Amino acid sequence: MEWAEISLKTTTEGLEIVTGFLMAQGVSSVMIEDAADFNRFLKDTEIHWDYVDEELMGLASCDTTVKFYLPDNPQGFETLNQIKAALPGLQQMNSISLGSLALTVSYREEEEWETAWKKYYHPIVIGPKLAVVPEWEDFTPIPGQQVLRLDPGMAFGTGGHHTTRLCLGFLCSCPLEGAALLDMGCGSGILSIAARLLGAETATGVDIDQLAVKISHENAALNGVDDERLTLYCGNVLGDEALADKLGERQYDVITANIVADVIIAMAPLFARYLKQTGQLLVSGIISERAEEVLSVLRENGFTLLEMKEESDWAAAVLVKGIRVAF
Repeated sequence: MEWAEISLKTTTEGLEIVTGFLMAQGVSSVMIEDAADFNRFLKDTEIHWDYVDEELMGLASCDTTVKFYLPDNPQGFETLNQIKAALPGLQQMNSISLGSLALTVSYREEEEWETAWKKYYHPIVIGPKLAVVPEWEDFTPIPGQQVLRLDPGMAFGTGGHHTTRLCLGFLCSCPLEGAALLDMGCGSGILSIAARLLGAETATGVDIDQLAVKISHENAALNGVDDERLTLYCGNVLGDEALADKLGERQYDVITANIVADVIIAMAPLFARYLKQTGQLLVSGIISERAEEVLSVLRENGFTLLEMKEESDWAAAVLVKGIRVAF
C-alpha cells in the first residue's frame, strides 16, 4: 500500500491548535518538527550528550511542521480534502498566529517505511570471539565465534557506532567466564547480551528509558539469554536512591558504561561502590577532547587506567579498581 505523507507548516504557538484540529479530522498520530522544542530539549538534556549529529542539528533552525500519514485510497483522499477545505477557517477561529498552514503531499511505499532503515545495519565482526548480526541478515561465523543477533529498534547500541564497537572490543578481552557484569545505560542490551554470550554468569542492565529495557529483553530473547541470569531495571540511578541501593546489593566483576562524559563523571562514585576490588571498568561514549577529564575523575575515585583507544574522535577506556599497573 502507498501512503501520502502530508506536511503542514505552522508556528510553535499554533502546534496545540493544529494537532487538535487534525485529530478531530480523524488523523490518529502526528510527528512534529519544531526548532523551539528541539532547542529546549537540547538544553534540558545536555548532561546526556556531548555531540549532536549535523543532520539532527538541522532541527535547531527548522520550520515548525506537523507531519501525518493517510492511505492513498478514496478514504484517505476524502480526509485530505476535508482538511484542505477546513484550513482557511481554522486561522479565522483563533487569535493565535498559526503560520502559513501551507500543506504539501508526497508518497511513500509501506514496505519502504517499515524496512528502509534496515539497509544501514550489516554484520559487524568485533573479533574472533564475537560478531554482531542484524536478525534479518545471514551470517556464517568462524569456529569459536559467538553471534549476537540484534534488532536495535529505537534503542541506542547496534555495534555500528564507534563507541559501541570500542566497548565490545574491550569486552572480548575481559575475564568474563563466570563473572557478574553491570551495564549502566544498557540501550539495546548489546553489552549485557554480549557478556552472557562470552561467558558471564550474570548480567544486570539499567537504563532511564523504558523502551530501551523492553528492546533489551527482546534482543536477549533473540539470543536465548533472557532468563534468570539477566536482570534489567528502568530508572535514573543518579536520582533514585532505592534503585542505587538495589544495584549495590552485590558487587560486580565488570562494569560497562557506554554513555557520555558528564554521566560517567557523575557515576564515578557508584562505579567505585559497585565494583569488586581489581574489577574492570569499561567506559565509552566519550568525545576524545574530554577523555582526560573523565580519566582524572575516575583516578580520584580509585581507578587505574589499563588501556585507552580512540576512533574517529571517540574514546573508550578500560580501568581497574584499586591497583596500580606499571608499564
